[in-house]
Amino acid sequence: MIKQNILTGLITGLAANIAGVLVYTGLFSNAGIDATLADAVANDYLGKVVALGAILNFLPFYIFLRKKQNYHARGVLLATITVAVAVAIYKFVL
Repeated sequence: MIKQNILTGLITGLAANIAGVLVYTGLFSNAGIDATLADAVANDYLGKVVALGAILNFLPFYIFLRKKQNYHARGVLLATITVAVAVAIYKFVL
């Protein structure tokens, strides 16, 4: 049960991060989402876009904490840490 709750939070956090990237590129870019992400990869600022998309993780994290669903919130935190490590690997290794 605990692992399932953490997995649910992890999936929710990753989905919120993807939604955050889409919302950010949709609001602050004149080009389409695919063109903006291609430009981010070409000009080496994809990590910044993904990090800004992670801001949307605050919403499910806060909701899970308010509902006393601590393991779901722990999964969202795990998703945020996973994205941060992935961005660091992308930035410094690749």
